[in-house]
Amino acid sequence: MPPPLPPVAAARPGAPRLYLKTHGTRVARLHLLDWVVLAVLVALDGALNAIEPFHRFVGEDMVADLRYPLKDNTVPVWAVPVLAVFAPMAIVAGIYVRRRNVYDLHHAILGLLFSVLITAILTDAIKDGVGRPRPNFFWRCFPDGLPRYDNVTREVICHGDPGVIKEGYKSFPSGHTSWSFAGLGFLSWYLAGKIKAFDRGGHVAKLCIVAMPLLLAAMVAVSRVDDYWHHWQDVFTAGVLGLVVASFCYLQFFPPPSGEQGFWPHSYFEHMLTLEGEIEVQSAASSSRHLSLTLDSSPGRAGTEMRTSSQALDTMESGRRS
Repeated sequence: MPPPLPPVAAARPGAPRLYLKTHGTRVARLHLLDWVVLAVLVALDGALNAIEPFHRFVGEDMVADLRYPLKDNTVPVWAVPVLAVFAPMAIVAGIYVRRRNVYDLHHAILGLLFSVLITAILTDAIKDGVGRPRPNFFWRCFPDGLPRYDNVTREVICHGDPGVIKEGYKSFPSGHTSWSFAGLGFLSWYLAGKIKAFDRGGHVAKLCIVAMPLLLAAMVAVSRVDDYWHHWQDVFTAGVLGLVVASFCYLQFFPPPSGEQGFWPHSYFEHMLTLEGEIEVQSAASSSRHLSLTLDSSPGRAGTEMRTSSQALDTMESGRRS
């Protein structure tokens, strides 16, 4: 269950509701710069994918370890954002429909997108800088199976499709894996907070729910090795990279799931504290006005004012007589 309202907010008439469904425009406006940064990250990642990666030296004696079959992807490229971005978004939206907390909806989606995009940029930048050949590099370089080598250095002279060869130098780290662990790792953190997986209640079923997204990400990673698109070091490093970035991004917006306030984002509790202060001020001002009106309209005060006026008139009359 979510934490209770602050005492003042819960006790006052007209106190704000716990599950806020307003302030959506206000919250987005406060984080406008973050959304602009996200757009910049998208453009930067597109540029990293467009440039030519470093072509690491591949000699004749190295090709024997790079002759694995060139297979299709078990997990297509289009399926990665579906699993790592849109599926977690759908779960976040479902929780919003149930709880109606716009702070949770906004920050969960923002944190998820930051997690995936930061991971994507780190992954593509490392890919371009390292230029490690894929396990199926031979068939990318020589699609007809007839190798050619430089007469002096014995380096490969590729005659395959330039786009396929370009992808052949992007083995380390795995983009499928890093994206999956970034998005599904963030979802795992998010679910841990929502179901209070670490409340010391000893409910192992909660841990199973938290582990499911990570298991799905791990299966994506395994498929990359099975398809001979990556070496095991590529997927291991990518998994660690995605999970670390997801952890940092989640904790930027949400308290740790093990804490008492692990259910909602940081900004929600800040908003509630602000409302509590405003209610205190409004309540004090209302009480002051009410007291003033009560004193002004009381019979005793009216009688006192009449006696004071009568005494003042008597004094004026006696002054005239003298």
